[in-house]
Amino acid sequence: MILKHRALLAPLTLVLALPALADPPDGFEARVEQLRVRSGAPGIAIAIVEKGKTTLARGWGVRKLRDTAPVDADTIFFTGSTGKALTAAALAVLVDQGKIQWDDRVIDHMPWFRMYDPWVTREITVRDLLVHRSGLGLGAGDLLFVPRGSLSRKETVKRLAFIKPTTSFRSSYAYDNVLYAVAGQLIEEVTGKTWEDFMTQDVFKRGGMNTATASYAARLATRNRAMQHARIGGVVRGDGPLSMLDEREQLGDAGSPAGGMALSANDLARWLTIQLGRGALPGGGRLYSEAQANEMWKGVTPLPIGSGGQGPMAALTPKFSSYALGWNVADYRGAKIISHGGAVFGSIAQVILLPEQEVGIALVVNAEEGAFLRGISQTLVDHYLGAPAQDWPALFAAQYERRIAGGKAALSATKAAPAKVGPSLALERYAGTYRDPWYGDVVVTSGADGLRIDFTTTPRMAGRLVHHQYDTFVTRFDDKAIEPAYVTFALDADGKVSRVSMKAESPIADFSYDYHDLDLRPVAKVGK
Repeated sequence: MILKHRALLAPLTLVLALPALADPPDGFEARVEQLRVRSGAPGIAIAIVEKGKTTLARGWGVRKLRDTAPVDADTIFFTGSTGKALTAAALAVLVDQGKIQWDDRVIDHMPWFRMYDPWVTREITVRDLLVHRSGLGLGAGDLLFVPRGSLSRKETVKRLAFIKPTTSFRSSYAYDNVLYAVAGQLIEEVTGKTWEDFMTQDVFKRGGMNTATASYAARLATRNRAMQHARIGGVVRGDGPLSMLDEREQLGDAGSPAGGMALSANDLARWLTIQLGRGALPGGGRLYSEAQANEMWKGVTPLPIGSGGQGPMAALTPKFSSYALGWNVADYRGAKIISHGGAVFGSIAQVILLPEQEVGIALVVNAEEGAFLRGISQTLVDHYLGAPAQDWPALFAAQYERRIAGGKAALSATKAAPAKVGPSLALERYAGTYRDPWYGDVVVTSGADGLRIDFTTTPRMAGRLVHHQYDTFVTRFDDKAIEPAYVTFALDADGKVSRVSMKAESPIADFSYDYHDLDLRPVAKVGK
Protein backbone atom coordinates (compact mmCIF):
# COMPACT_ATOMS: atom_id res chain seq x y z
CA MET A 1 0.00 0.00 0.00
CA ILE A 2 1.55 1.47 -0.04
CA LEU A 3 4.84 0.80 0.10
CA LYS A 4 5.54 4.44 0.17
CA HIS A 5 5.05 6.45 3.38
CA ARG A 6 1.67 8.19 3.25
CA ALA A 7 0.42 11.21 5.18
CA LEU A 8 -1.76 9.11 7.45
CA LEU A 9 -1.78 11.44 10.41
CA ALA A 10 -3.73 11.59 13.67
CA PRO A 11 -4.61 14.43 16.02
CA LEU A 12 -1.88 15.18 18.58
CA THR A 13 -1.18 18.22 20.71
CA LEU A 14 1.75 17.38 22.99
CA VAL A 15 5.16 18.84 22.30
CA LEU A 16 8.49 17.05 22.58
CA ALA A 17 11.01 19.58 23.84
CA LEU A 18 14.53 18.22 23.44
CA PRO A 19 17.87 19.90 24.08
CA ALA A 20 20.13 20.07 21.07
CA LEU A 21 22.84 17.61 20.19
CA ALA A 22 22.71 15.16 23.06
CA ASP A 23 21.50 11.70 23.93
CA PRO A 24 17.71 11.40 24.23
CA PRO A 25 17.09 13.48 27.39
CA ASP A 26 15.39 12.62 30.63
CA GLY A 27 11.66 12.62 30.13
CA PHE A 28 11.76 11.75 26.42
CA GLU A 29 10.43 8.23 26.91
CA ALA A 30 7.53 9.47 29.03
CA ARG A 31 6.66 12.02 26.36
CA VAL A 32 6.61 9.34 23.68
CA GLU A 33 4.18 7.36 25.79
CA GLN A 34 1.95 10.41 26.22
CA LEU A 35 1.89 10.92 22.48
CA ARG A 36 1.18 7.24 21.86
CA VAL A 37 -1.79 7.22 24.20
CA ARG A 38 -3.12 10.45 22.71
CA SER A 39 -2.87 9.08 19.14
CA GLY A 40 -4.51 5.76 19.98
CA ALA A 41 -1.66 3.76 18.41
CA PRO A 42 -1.23 0.43 20.22
CA GLY A 43 2.57 0.45 20.01
CA ILE A 44 5.74 2.09 18.75
CA ALA A 45 9.43 1.20 18.68
CA ILE A 46 12.26 3.70 18.20
CA ALA A 47 15.98 3.27 17.53
CA ILE A 48 18.52 6.09 17.67
CA VAL A 49 22.21 5.78 16.83
CA GLU A 50 24.72 8.57 17.48
CA LYS A 51 28.36 8.40 16.36
CA GLY A 52 28.28 4.60 16.18
CA LYS A 53 26.58 4.18 19.54
CA THR A 54 23.00 3.02 20.07
CA THR A 55 21.54 5.60 22.43
CA LEU A 56 17.97 4.29 22.28
CA ALA A 57 16.34 1.03 21.20
CA ARG A 58 13.05 0.22 22.91
CA GLY A 59 9.31 -0.09 22.54
CA TRP A 60 6.20 1.45 24.07
CA GLY A 61 2.68 0.16 24.31
CA VAL A 62 1.37 -3.23 23.18
CA ARG A 63 1.62 -5.45 20.15
CA LYS A 64 -2.10 -5.38 19.50
CA LEU A 65 -5.28 -3.73 20.72
CA ARG A 66 -6.94 -5.09 23.85
CA ASP A 67 -3.92 -7.21 24.78
CA THR A 68 -1.17 -6.84 27.33
CA ALA A 69 1.84 -8.29 25.47
CA PRO A 70 4.27 -5.35 25.46
CA VAL A 71 6.32 -3.95 22.62
CA ASP A 72 10.02 -4.28 23.43
CA ALA A 73 13.28 -3.81 21.56
CA ASP A 74 12.91 -7.19 19.86
CA THR A 75 9.29 -6.83 18.70
CA ILE A 76 9.26 -6.94 14.89
CA PHE A 77 7.15 -4.47 12.90
CA PHE A 78 6.44 -4.28 9.20
CA THR A 79 8.73 -1.55 7.88
CA GLY A 80 7.16 -1.01 4.44
CA SER A 81 9.15 0.79 1.79
CA THR A 82 12.02 1.58 4.14
CA GLY A 83 13.01 -1.96 3.13
CA LYS A 84 13.81 -0.80 -0.39
CA ALA A 85 17.19 0.31 0.93
CA LEU A 86 17.77 -3.21 2.28
CA THR A 87 17.06 -4.73 -1.13
CA ALA A 88 19.48 -2.19 -2.60
CA ALA A 89 22.07 -3.28 -0.02
CA ALA A 90 21.58 -6.90 -1.08
CA LEU A 91 22.40 -5.87 -4.65
CA ALA A 92 25.42 -3.94 -3.34
CA VAL A 93 26.72 -7.17 -1.81
CA LEU A 94 26.50 -8.78 -5.26
CA VAL A 95 28.27 -5.82 -6.86
CA ASP A 96 31.12 -6.22 -4.38
CA GLN A 97 31.26 -9.91 -5.26
CA GLY A 98 31.58 -9.06 -8.95
CA LYS A 99 28.36 -10.89 -9.84
CA ILE A 100 26.58 -7.78 -11.12
CA GLN A 101 27.26 -4.12 -11.79
CA TRP A 102 24.82 -1.27 -11.18
CA ASP A 103 24.70 -0.40 -14.86
CA ASP A 104 24.39 -3.95 -16.17
CA ARG A 105 21.35 -4.44 -18.37
CA VAL A 106 18.71 -6.51 -16.62
CA ILE A 107 18.34 -8.82 -19.64
CA ASP A 108 22.03 -9.73 -19.34
CA HIS A 109 21.10 -11.57 -16.14
CA MET A 110 17.43 -12.33 -16.93
CA PRO A 111 17.20 -12.96 -20.70
CA TRP A 112 13.48 -13.69 -20.43
CA PHE A 113 12.69 -10.30 -18.85
CA ARG A 114 10.39 -7.99 -20.81
CA MET A 115 9.02 -4.46 -20.45
CA TYR A 116 6.15 -3.20 -22.62
CA ASP A 117 8.53 -1.25 -24.87
CA PRO A 118 11.18 -3.49 -26.54
CA TRP A 119 13.73 -0.66 -26.49
CA VAL A 120 13.28 -0.22 -22.73
CA THR A 121 13.63 -4.00 -22.35
CA ARG A 122 17.04 -3.80 -24.02
CA GLU A 123 18.24 -0.74 -22.09
CA ILE A 124 16.88 -0.89 -18.53
CA THR A 125 19.65 -1.46 -15.98
CA VAL A 126 19.92 -2.73 -12.42
CA ARG A 127 20.21 0.90 -11.28
CA ASP A 128 17.02 1.78 -13.18
CA LEU A 129 15.08 -0.82 -11.20
CA LEU A 130 15.66 1.18 -8.01
CA VAL A 131 15.20 4.85 -8.93
CA HIS A 132 11.62 5.28 -10.27
CA ARG A 133 12.41 6.61 -13.74
CA SER A 134 11.30 3.67 -15.90
CA GLY A 135 8.32 5.42 -17.49
CA LEU A 136 5.80 3.37 -15.53
CA GLY A 137 3.01 5.33 -13.86
CA LEU A 138 2.63 5.89 -10.13
CA GLY A 139 2.19 2.53 -8.40
CA ALA A 140 1.84 0.69 -11.71
CA GLY A 141 1.15 -3.01 -11.22
CA ASP A 142 0.63 -2.76 -7.46
CA LEU A 143 -2.68 -4.64 -7.62
CA LEU A 144 -0.68 -7.74 -8.47
CA PHE A 145 0.37 -7.92 -4.81
CA VAL A 146 -1.66 -5.23 -3.01
CA PRO A 147 -3.48 -5.85 -0.73
CA ARG A 148 -2.29 -9.41 -1.30
CA GLY A 149 -1.47 -11.65 -4.24
CA SER A 150 -1.39 -15.23 -5.44
CA LEU A 151 1.21 -14.94 -8.20
CA SER A 152 4.82 -15.99 -7.82
CA ARG A 153 7.45 -13.28 -8.03
CA LYS A 154 8.59 -14.55 -11.42
CA GLU A 155 5.04 -14.55 -12.80
CA THR A 156 4.52 -11.05 -11.41
CA VAL A 157 7.67 -9.88 -13.17
CA LYS A 158 6.47 -11.45 -16.43
CA ARG A 159 3.26 -9.38 -16.23
CA LEU A 160 5.40 -6.23 -16.68
CA ALA A 161 5.42 -6.92 -20.40
CA PHE A 162 1.76 -5.86 -20.49
CA ILE A 163 1.93 -2.67 -18.37
CA LYS A 164 1.96 0.35 -20.65
CA PRO A 165 4.28 3.21 -19.71
CA THR A 166 2.88 6.67 -19.04
CA THR A 167 6.05 8.62 -19.88
CA SER A 168 9.21 8.02 -21.86
CA PHE A 169 12.07 6.09 -20.32
CA ARG A 170 14.25 8.03 -17.82
CA SER A 171 12.33 11.26 -18.45
CA SER A 172 10.60 11.76 -15.09
CA TYR A 173 9.98 10.42 -11.59
CA ALA A 174 7.04 8.16 -10.73
CA TYR A 175 7.19 5.95 -7.64
CA ASP A 176 6.71 2.24 -8.23
CA ASN A 177 7.03 -1.01 -6.32
CA VAL A 178 6.91 -3.61 -9.06
CA LEU A 179 10.47 -2.97 -10.27
CA TYR A 180 11.74 -3.84 -6.80
CA ALA A 181 10.05 -7.20 -7.34
CA VAL A 182 12.22 -7.44 -10.47
CA ALA A 183 15.27 -6.64 -8.32
CA GLY A 184 14.29 -9.46 -5.97
CA GLN A 185 13.91 -11.87 -8.87
CA LEU A 186 17.26 -10.76 -10.27
CA ILE A 187 18.92 -11.69 -6.97
CA GLU A 188 17.47 -15.17 -7.30
CA GLU A 189 18.58 -15.49 -10.93
CA VAL A 190 22.14 -14.42 -10.08
CA THR A 191 22.65 -16.32 -6.81
CA GLY A 192 20.39 -19.36 -7.09
CA LYS A 193 18.89 -18.35 -3.72
CA THR A 194 15.44 -16.87 -3.33
CA TRP A 195 15.41 -13.19 -2.42
CA GLU A 196 14.05 -14.23 1.00
CA ASP A 197 16.95 -16.60 1.67
CA PHE A 198 19.56 -14.16 0.41
CA MET A 199 18.19 -11.37 2.58
CA THR A 200 18.04 -13.62 5.62
CA GLN A 201 21.46 -15.24 5.24
CA ASP A 202 23.56 -12.63 3.45
CA VAL A 203 22.13 -9.37 4.75
CA PHE A 204 20.26 -9.85 8.03
CA LYS A 205 22.49 -12.52 9.58
CA ARG A 206 25.74 -10.96 8.39
CA GLY A 207 24.52 -7.58 9.52
CA GLY A 208 23.54 -8.77 13.00
CA MET A 209 19.85 -8.05 12.44
CA ASN A 210 18.93 -11.21 14.27
CA THR A 211 15.16 -10.87 14.59
CA ALA A 212 14.51 -9.40 11.12
CA THR A 213 12.36 -11.40 8.70
CA ALA A 214 12.05 -11.31 4.91
CA SER A 215 9.19 -13.77 4.44
CA TYR A 216 5.66 -13.74 5.80
CA ALA A 217 6.09 -17.31 6.99
CA ALA A 218 9.09 -16.27 9.09
CA ARG A 219 7.22 -13.27 10.46
CA LEU A 220 4.20 -15.38 11.42
CA ALA A 221 6.56 -17.83 13.12
CA THR A 222 7.88 -14.99 15.30
CA ARG A 223 5.80 -14.75 18.44
CA ASN A 224 7.12 -11.32 19.37
CA ARG A 225 5.53 -9.45 16.45
CA ALA A 226 3.35 -6.34 16.25
CA MET A 227 -0.10 -6.67 14.70
CA GLN A 228 -1.48 -4.16 12.19
CA HIS A 229 -4.20 -1.58 12.88
CA ALA A 230 -6.08 1.04 10.88
CA ARG A 231 -9.10 3.33 11.01
CA ILE A 232 -11.41 1.76 8.42
CA GLY A 233 -14.89 2.31 9.84
CA GLY A 234 -15.40 5.91 8.76
CA VAL A 235 -16.32 7.65 5.51
CA VAL A 236 -12.73 7.43 4.24
CA ARG A 237 -9.76 5.42 5.42
CA GLY A 238 -8.16 7.15 8.38
CA ASP A 239 -11.53 8.18 9.79
CA GLY A 240 -13.37 6.28 12.53
CA PRO A 241 -12.28 3.91 15.28
CA LEU A 242 -9.05 1.94 15.20
CA SER A 243 -9.41 -1.74 14.25
CA MET A 244 -6.94 -4.62 14.17
CA LEU A 245 -6.48 -5.98 10.67
CA ASP A 246 -6.58 -9.64 9.77
CA GLU A 247 -3.02 -10.96 9.57
CA ARG A 248 -3.91 -12.46 6.22
CA GLU A 249 -4.41 -8.91 4.93
CA GLN A 250 -0.84 -8.41 3.85
CA LEU A 251 1.11 -7.90 0.67
CA GLY A 252 1.69 -10.76 -1.70
CA ASP A 253 5.16 -12.30 -1.35
CA ALA A 254 6.02 -11.11 -4.85
CA GLY A 255 6.17 -7.53 -3.60
CA SER A 256 8.23 -8.19 -0.49
CA PRO A 257 11.50 -6.76 -1.91
CA ALA A 258 9.64 -3.44 -2.14
CA GLY A 259 8.37 -3.45 1.42
CA GLY A 260 7.53 -6.77 3.04
CA MET A 261 10.28 -6.97 5.65
CA ALA A 262 9.79 -6.83 9.41
CA LEU A 263 12.42 -5.49 11.82
CA SER A 264 12.70 -4.70 15.53
CA ALA A 265 14.20 -1.67 17.22
CA ASN A 266 17.40 -3.64 17.82
CA ASP A 267 17.52 -4.64 14.15
CA LEU A 268 16.95 -1.06 13.08
CA ALA A 269 19.69 0.20 15.39
CA ARG A 270 22.06 -2.24 13.76
CA TRP A 271 20.93 -1.15 10.29
CA LEU A 272 21.42 2.52 11.17
CA THR A 273 24.92 1.75 12.47
CA ILE A 274 25.84 -0.04 9.23
CA GLN A 275 24.45 2.77 7.11
CA LEU A 276 26.25 5.49 9.02
CA GLY A 277 29.42 3.36 8.93
CA ARG A 278 29.20 3.19 5.12
CA GLY A 279 28.82 -0.58 5.19
CA ALA A 280 31.19 -1.33 8.07
CA LEU A 281 29.97 -3.88 10.61
CA PRO A 282 30.21 -2.86 14.28
CA GLY A 283 32.21 -5.96 15.20
CA GLY A 284 34.59 -5.67 12.25
CA GLY A 285 34.35 -6.53 8.60
CA ARG A 286 31.88 -5.14 6.10
CA LEU A 287 28.43 -5.85 4.80
CA TYR A 288 29.27 -3.88 1.65
CA SER A 289 32.09 -1.60 0.57
CA GLU A 290 32.34 2.15 1.07
CA ALA A 291 32.22 2.50 -2.71
CA GLN A 292 28.79 0.87 -2.77
CA ALA A 293 27.66 2.98 0.18
CA ASN A 294 28.48 6.06 -1.88
CA GLU A 295 26.57 4.66 -4.85
CA MET A 296 23.47 3.98 -2.77
CA TRP A 297 23.41 7.51 -1.32
CA LYS A 298 23.98 9.21 -4.68
CA GLY A 299 20.87 10.96 -6.00
CA VAL A 300 19.84 9.76 -9.45
CA THR A 301 16.28 10.87 -10.25
CA PRO A 302 15.27 14.47 -9.44
CA LEU A 303 12.04 14.70 -7.46
CA PRO A 304 9.46 17.43 -8.01
CA ILE A 305 9.57 19.96 -5.19
CA GLY A 306 6.18 21.09 -3.97
CA SER A 307 5.24 23.27 -1.05
CA GLY A 308 5.54 21.97 2.50
CA GLY A 309 2.85 24.38 3.64
CA GLN A 310 2.61 27.75 5.37
CA GLY A 311 4.31 29.01 8.51
CA PRO A 312 6.61 26.48 10.22
CA MET A 313 5.57 23.77 7.71
CA ALA A 314 7.31 25.78 4.97
CA ALA A 315 10.65 24.71 6.46
CA LEU A 316 9.92 21.18 5.26
CA THR A 317 10.19 22.25 1.61
CA PRO A 318 13.68 21.25 0.46
CA LYS A 319 15.87 23.18 -1.94
CA PHE A 320 16.88 19.92 -3.62
CA SER A 321 15.44 16.42 -3.57
CA SER A 322 16.32 13.29 -5.47
CA TYR A 323 15.86 9.55 -5.33
CA ALA A 324 18.94 7.39 -4.86
CA LEU A 325 19.17 3.60 -4.58
CA GLY A 326 16.35 2.95 -2.12
CA TRP A 327 16.71 6.35 -0.42
CA ASN A 328 15.39 9.89 -0.72
CA VAL A 329 18.19 12.48 -0.58
CA ALA A 330 17.23 16.06 0.28
CA ASP A 331 18.20 19.05 2.40
CA TYR A 332 16.60 20.45 5.54
CA ARG A 333 17.81 23.56 7.36
CA GLY A 334 21.11 23.35 5.49
CA ALA A 335 21.74 19.70 6.41
CA LYS A 336 21.76 16.68 4.15
CA ILE A 337 18.95 14.26 4.97
CA ILE A 338 18.87 10.68 3.71
CA SER A 339 15.55 9.07 4.50
CA HIS A 340 12.65 6.87 3.50
CA GLY A 341 9.16 6.33 4.77
CA GLY A 342 7.27 3.08 4.62
CA ALA A 343 3.77 1.74 4.97
CA VAL A 344 1.98 -1.52 4.57
CA PHE A 345 -1.64 -1.75 5.58
CA GLY A 346 -1.81 -1.13 9.32
CA SER A 347 1.86 -0.34 9.92
CA ILE A 348 4.07 2.67 9.17
CA ALA A 349 7.78 3.40 9.50
CA GLN A 350 10.39 6.05 8.93
CA VAL A 351 14.17 5.84 8.73
CA ILE A 352 16.24 9.02 8.76
CA LEU A 353 20.01 9.45 8.44
CA LEU A 354 21.85 12.68 9.26
CA PRO A 355 25.27 11.67 7.90
CA GLU A 356 27.02 14.95 8.70
CA GLN A 357 25.89 14.66 12.33
CA GLU A 358 26.49 10.87 12.39
CA VAL A 359 22.94 10.33 13.66
CA GLY A 360 20.35 7.78 12.60
CA ILE A 361 16.71 7.60 13.66
CA ALA A 362 14.17 4.85 12.98
CA LEU A 363 10.54 4.65 14.10
CA VAL A 364 7.91 1.96 13.54
CA VAL A 365 4.24 2.13 14.57
CA ASN A 366 1.71 -0.71 14.39
CA ALA A 367 -1.10 1.55 13.18
CA GLU A 368 -1.65 4.09 10.42
CA GLU A 369 -1.09 6.99 12.82
CA GLY A 370 1.19 9.17 10.77
CA ALA A 371 0.94 12.38 12.81
CA PHE A 372 2.21 10.43 15.79
CA LEU A 373 5.17 9.12 13.84
CA ARG A 374 5.96 12.36 12.01
CA GLY A 375 5.52 14.48 15.12
CA ILE A 376 8.19 12.51 16.97
CA SER A 377 10.56 12.04 14.03
CA GLN A 378 10.58 15.68 12.94
CA THR A 379 11.11 16.84 16.51
CA LEU A 380 14.06 14.48 16.83
CA VAL A 381 15.56 15.76 13.58
CA ASP A 382 15.29 19.34 14.82
CA HIS A 383 16.84 18.28 18.13
CA TYR A 384 19.90 16.75 16.46
CA LEU A 385 20.26 19.74 14.13
CA GLY A 386 19.96 22.21 16.99
CA ALA A 387 16.96 23.86 15.33
CA PRO A 388 14.34 25.94 17.17
CA ALA A 389 11.62 23.80 18.75
CA GLN A 390 8.31 23.52 16.90
CA ASP A 391 5.07 21.85 17.90
CA TRP A 392 5.37 19.30 15.10
CA PRO A 393 2.74 16.91 16.49
CA ALA A 394 0.11 19.67 16.41
CA LEU A 395 1.21 20.85 12.97
CA PHE A 396 1.01 17.38 11.46
CA ALA A 397 -2.31 16.80 13.24
CA ALA A 398 -3.78 19.87 11.57
CA GLN A 399 -2.45 18.70 8.20
CA TYR A 400 -4.06 15.31 8.76
CA GLU A 401 -7.38 16.81 9.73
CA ARG A 402 -7.42 18.93 6.57
CA ARG A 403 -6.66 15.89 4.44
CA ILE A 404 -9.41 13.76 5.98
CA ALA A 405 -11.93 16.61 5.89
CA GLY A 406 -11.10 17.28 2.25
CA GLY A 407 -11.48 13.63 1.33
CA LYS A 408 -14.80 13.37 3.11
CA ALA A 409 -16.12 16.55 1.48
CA ALA A 410 -15.08 15.44 -2.00
CA LEU A 411 -16.63 12.01 -1.52
CA SER A 412 -19.81 13.53 -0.11
CA ALA A 413 -20.12 15.83 -3.12
CA THR A 414 -19.75 12.87 -5.47
CA LYS A 415 -22.43 10.92 -3.65
CA ALA A 416 -24.72 13.88 -3.04
CA ALA A 417 -26.84 13.81 -6.14
CA PRO A 418 -26.03 10.95 -8.51
CA ALA A 419 -28.38 10.66 -11.45
CA LYS A 420 -30.47 7.70 -10.39
CA VAL A 421 -30.75 6.48 -13.96
CA GLY A 422 -30.07 2.94 -15.08
CA PRO A 423 -28.72 0.45 -15.10
CA SER A 424 -29.20 0.03 -18.84
CA LEU A 425 -29.27 -3.77 -18.73
CA ALA A 426 -30.77 -6.48 -16.62
CA LEU A 427 -28.18 -7.31 -13.97
CA GLU A 428 -27.40 -10.77 -15.33
CA ARG A 429 -26.23 -9.17 -18.58
CA TYR A 430 -23.31 -7.52 -16.78
CA ALA A 431 -22.10 -10.89 -15.52
CA GLY A 432 -19.05 -12.41 -17.12
CA THR A 433 -15.31 -12.84 -17.02
CA TYR A 434 -13.29 -9.74 -17.87
CA ARG A 435 -9.56 -9.75 -18.45
CA ASP A 436 -6.86 -7.12 -18.17
CA PRO A 437 -3.55 -8.00 -19.90
CA TRP A 438 -1.37 -7.33 -16.84
CA TYR A 439 -3.73 -8.06 -13.95
CA GLY A 440 -5.62 -11.10 -15.22
CA ASP A 441 -9.25 -12.04 -14.71
CA VAL A 442 -12.01 -10.24 -12.84
CA VAL A 443 -15.27 -12.18 -12.61
CA VAL A 444 -18.71 -10.60 -12.22
CA THR A 445 -21.56 -12.89 -11.20
CA SER A 446 -25.29 -12.32 -10.79
CA GLY A 447 -27.32 -13.90 -8.01
CA ALA A 448 -30.19 -13.39 -5.63
CA ASP A 449 -28.33 -10.59 -3.83
CA GLY A 450 -27.41 -8.81 -7.07
CA LEU A 451 -24.00 -8.51 -8.71
CA ARG A 452 -20.73 -9.60 -7.14
CA ILE A 453 -17.18 -8.97 -8.29
CA ASP A 454 -14.16 -11.21 -7.68
CA PHE A 455 -10.54 -10.25 -8.34
CA THR A 456 -9.24 -13.74 -9.01
CA THR A 457 -5.54 -12.88 -8.82
CA THR A 458 -6.07 -11.42 -5.34
CA PRO A 459 -7.24 -13.89 -2.68
CA ARG A 460 -10.34 -12.83 -0.73
CA MET A 461 -10.85 -9.66 -2.77
CA ALA A 462 -14.53 -10.00 -3.62
CA GLY A 463 -17.78 -8.28 -2.78
CA ARG A 464 -21.05 -6.73 -3.90
CA LEU A 465 -21.54 -4.28 -6.74
CA VAL A 466 -24.02 -1.61 -5.67
CA HIS A 467 -25.61 0.49 -8.40
CA HIS A 468 -24.43 4.12 -8.43
CA GLN A 469 -25.78 5.69 -11.62
CA TYR A 470 -26.12 4.83 -15.31
CA ASP A 471 -23.90 1.78 -15.87
CA THR A 472 -21.59 2.55 -12.97
CA PHE A 473 -21.58 0.49 -9.78
CA VAL A 474 -19.56 0.76 -6.56
CA THR A 475 -17.72 -2.20 -5.09
CA ARG A 476 -18.55 -3.08 -1.50
CA PHE A 477 -15.84 -5.58 -0.65
CA ASP A 478 -16.41 -8.25 1.99
CA ASP A 479 -13.04 -7.18 3.42
CA LYS A 480 -13.78 -3.66 4.66
CA ALA A 481 -10.08 -2.81 4.66
CA ILE A 482 -9.99 -2.82 0.85
CA GLU A 483 -10.72 0.51 -0.79
CA PRO A 484 -14.02 0.51 -2.74
CA ALA A 485 -14.02 1.51 -6.40
CA TYR A 486 -16.37 2.69 -9.09
CA VAL A 487 -16.89 0.01 -11.74
CA THR A 488 -18.16 1.37 -15.06
CA PHE A 489 -19.45 -0.91 -17.81
CA ALA A 490 -19.22 0.51 -21.36
CA LEU A 491 -21.77 -0.81 -23.87
CA ASP A 492 -21.34 -1.28 -27.60
CA ALA A 493 -23.94 -0.49 -30.27
CA ASP A 494 -25.60 -3.87 -29.69
CA GLY A 495 -26.07 -3.18 -25.98
CA LYS A 496 -23.37 -5.64 -24.91
CA VAL A 497 -20.58 -4.87 -22.45
CA SER A 498 -17.45 -4.07 -24.43
CA ARG A 499 -15.18 -2.75 -21.67
CA VAL A 500 -15.01 -2.25 -17.91
CA SER A 501 -13.03 0.55 -16.26
CA MET A 502 -12.49 1.39 -12.62
CA LYS A 503 -11.33 4.14 -10.29
CA ALA A 504 -11.05 4.37 -6.53
CA GLU A 505 -14.14 5.78 -4.82
CA SER A 506 -12.20 7.70 -2.18
CA PRO A 507 -10.27 10.71 -3.50
CA ILE A 508 -7.54 10.01 -0.94
CA ALA A 509 -7.25 6.26 -1.51
CA ASP A 510 -3.69 4.98 -1.53
CA PHE A 511 -2.08 5.00 -4.96
CA SER A 512 -1.38 1.28 -4.76
CA TYR A 513 -5.04 0.69 -5.54
CA ASP A 514 -4.24 1.30 -9.20
CA TYR A 515 -7.76 0.49 -10.38
CA HIS A 516 -7.53 3.27 -12.95
CA ASP A 517 -4.89 1.30 -14.88
CA LEU A 518 -7.21 -1.65 -15.51
CA ASP A 519 -8.58 -2.12 -19.03
CA LEU A 520 -10.96 -5.04 -18.61
CA ARG A 521 -12.42 -6.66 -21.70
CA PRO A 522 -14.99 -9.47 -21.84
CA VAL A 523 -13.62 -12.98 -22.18
CA ALA A 524 -16.66 -15.21 -21.54
CA LYS A 525 -20.24 -14.31 -20.72
CA VAL A 526 -22.09 -16.17 -18.01
CA GLY A 527 -25.25 -14.12 -18.45
CA LYS A 528 -27.40 -13.64 -21.53
